[in-house]
Amino acid sequence: MAEGFAKKYGSDVLQAESAGLYPASTVSRLTQEVMAAKNIDVSGHFAKSIADVEYEKYHIVVNISGHMLPVEPKGRVLHWDVDDPIGADKKVFEETADQIEMLVQGLILELRKKPKSEPGGWRTRRTQSWKDGESR
Repeated sequence: MAEGFAKKYGSDVLQAESAGLYPASTVSRLTQEVMAAKNIDVSGHFAKSIADVEYEKYHIVVNISGHMLPVEPKGRVLHWDVDDPIGADKKVFEETADQIEMLVQGLILELRKKPKSEPGGWRTRRTQSWKDGESR
């Protein structure tokens, strides 16, 4: 979910990718439905393992797993307290999507306030969303 929102709303200030501690092989049907209702297609997304990501290249890492990261990113780390909706009903998925959407929009607004001339200014910023479990 976070990657989908970031790509839809913030492609001018960040490059979003997602990876997981225990990635699932597919994006859940409910995730796809809830995101489609927001006009975001995540059907082509897939969870990657953090072992497959060059995490050290990111200026910002967003951790929504609820667990400590097994690596120490060089950039700023944001910890977002988001419950994993896997196994819950559609209403919980919708609430989770709304929460993640607001968090992503807040980050995008923060990045847009950064001067372009500042080291790591918004034209060069990247973000990484680390997830635990099935793609949210």
